[in-house]
Amino acid sequence: MKNYIKKLRSKFKKYEINGYVIPKNDDYFTEYSKLNRLEVISNFSGSAGLAIILSNKNYLFTDGRYTIQSRIESGNNFKIYGFEKLINCSLFKNLTLGIDPKLFTNTQIKNYFLKFNKIKYIEKNLIDEIKKQKKHTSQPFFSLDKNIVGESVNSKLNKISKYLKKNKSDYIFISAPENVAWTLNIRGGDGPNSPIPNSRLIVSKSKKILLISNKKQCKQLLKNKIIKKNEFLNINTLPSNILNLEGKNFIIDDKSCSIFYENLIKSKFKIIKREDPIYFLKSIKNKTEIKNMINAHILDGVALTKFLFWIKKINKKKITEVEAAKKLENFRKLNKNFLYPSFDTIAGSGENGAIVHYRAKKGNCKVINKRDIFLCDSGGQYKYGTTDVTRTICFSKQKQNIKNIFTKVLKGHIAVATTNINKDDTGKKIDKRARKFLNKSNLDYAHGTGHGVGFFLNVHEGPQSISKINTVKIKEGMILSNEPGYYKTNEYGIRIENLVYVTRLKRNLLFKNLTMAPIEKDLINFDLLTVNEKNYLFKYHLEVYSKISEYLNPNERKWLASFI
Repeated sequence: MKNYIKKLRSKFKKYEINGYVIPKNDDYFTEYSKLNRLEVISNFSGSAGLAIILSNKNYLFTDGRYTIQSRIESGNNFKIYGFEKLINCSLFKNLTLGIDPKLFTNTQIKNYFLKFNKIKYIEKNLIDEIKKQKKHTSQPFFSLDKNIVGESVNSKLNKISKYLKKNKSDYIFISAPENVAWTLNIRGGDGPNSPIPNSRLIVSKSKKILLISNKKQCKQLLKNKIIKKNEFLNINTLPSNILNLEGKNFIIDDKSCSIFYENLIKSKFKIIKREDPIYFLKSIKNKTEIKNMINAHILDGVALTKFLFWIKKINKKKITEVEAAKKLENFRKLNKNFLYPSFDTIAGSGENGAIVHYRAKKGNCKVINKRDIFLCDSGGQYKYGTTDVTRTICFSKQKQNIKNIFTKVLKGHIAVATTNINKDDTGKKIDKRARKFLNKSNLDYAHGTGHGVGFFLNVHEGPQSISKINTVKIKEGMILSNEPGYYKTNEYGIRIENLVYVTRLKRNLLFKNLTMAPIEKDLINFDLLTVNEKNYLFKYHLEVYSKISEYLNPNERKWLASFI
C-alpha cells in the first residue's frame, strides 16, 4: 500500500495536481464491484468509501457501518472521517485535485469539492497506471421469461415512454446496470454477488432502444433475437453513435451518469432532468416477483435453520468464523436453485461482531468461543430471488445486561414489523420506531434500520429505505430489510434482520415477513416484552415452522418446534 501511494504521488507533477481522489465505485457505480481501486491504495475493503491522497497526507472517508473496520484496515496511514465531513470540504482548500471523470458524477463533484478546490479531469486512471487491474472474465447476458419477472419488456418500455413524453424529453440515458436489467428483463454475471449485466441503455420516447455493452456478452441475446442487431451498440463506438441520434432533449441520472458521459451527451443535447424513474418503478415488485421472493426465502430459511441447529449443537468443537460461513454456504448449496451468496457473509464472534460489516479471512479470523455471542449476516441469490438475513446467537448463558440490550433490539425489530404504514408511511418515521427502546437507555446504532432489496438483483437498492433521513413514501410491493442493532466496541455486536414486503389488507398497508428462520430465544429477557410482542414472536415462529418444518430432519424439526 505505501509503495502504491509513493508511486501515485510521483505522478502529481506530471499532471499538475496537488492530490488525487479514488472512489470505491467502478464506472458503472455499482456498490459491489469486482474492481476495487480504493482497496489497492488504502487497504480498505468496505463497500462505501473514498480516499484522497495529497503530497504529504492521506484521507479516507466512509460511513458509520465502517467506523471500526476503516481504522483497523487503514488507520495507520490514513486520517479517517465520515462522509458528512466531505460535503463542501475545506481540508483541501485551494488545492487542485485530479479525478477520473468516468468515476464521478457532476453532483458529487459539486457537493464535495467545487466550493474550495479546483478539479482536473485526467482521462487515464492513475491507480490503473501504478497497478494493473486483473481482467475479469465477461459472462454472457441472459434473459428472464415473463413468468419469472411478471411483466413484459414492452410494458416497461411503455412506462418509460410515458415518462419521457410527460417530461418533454426525446431520450433517457439509463446508466445503472441494475436499471438496464429491470427494463430489458436481462441479467448477467458482472457483480461478484449479484446478476448484474454491465451495460447502459438509451430509450427513446417512441420506445426505440440502444443497448450499450460489448458484443461478446450480448451474443446470446442477439442470437435469440432478444435484442435486434440495430438495437445493440458496441461500447467502443458510443461517442460517435450517440451524436448521430436525432432529437433535442435527454434525461440522465445524477446517481450513475458519470461526468464523462454527461459531457458527451451535453455536447449535442439539452439535459432536462437528472433522475432515472426506473429506481422507483423497480422498487414496486409485482405479484409474480413477490411470489418468487417468498419461495426463495423458504429455501433460504431451511438452509439457515439447519445451520443454526448445527452450530448450536456442535459448538463444543473449535470452529472458526470462516468455517462457520463456509458451512452455511454448504447448507444453501444443498438446494439446486441456489446460485451464490448475495454478499460476502459477515460472521463475527465476540468483538468481531461489533464491526458492522466485518469480513472473516482464513489467515486472520477468530475461533468461535462458547462464551461469545455470534453475529451472522448472510444471503443468497436463488432462481429466482434475493435474500438477506442476520441472526445473533449464543452458546452459553449470557449476562443480564446483554440479554436486556438484545431484547431492546428485538422490540425495535417487532415495532418495525408491526408498523401501521398508513400512519407511518416513510422510512424516516419507521426508523424512530426501531430506535425507540434503545434510545430510552441512551443507546443507538450508526447505520440505517433497513434498505430496499432487488428481485434477483442487488441486495441493496433504493429509493426506499428505513433511515433517519429517508422521506420516500413506502408503497405496496416494496421490499425492505428490518435490521436494528447495537454494537459495543471490542466486545460484541447484535443485529436482528428479516426482509419484509409491503402488502395490503383491505385498506391497510402493512409489512409481511419474507425471512423464515428462528430468532434466538436464549438471548431474550421475556420480562421486557409486552403481551403483544410475545404474541408476535409466537405467531412468527409458528409461521416459520409451518413453512419450513417439512424440509428438516426430525431433530431439527423438534428443535424448531421449541421456539413456538
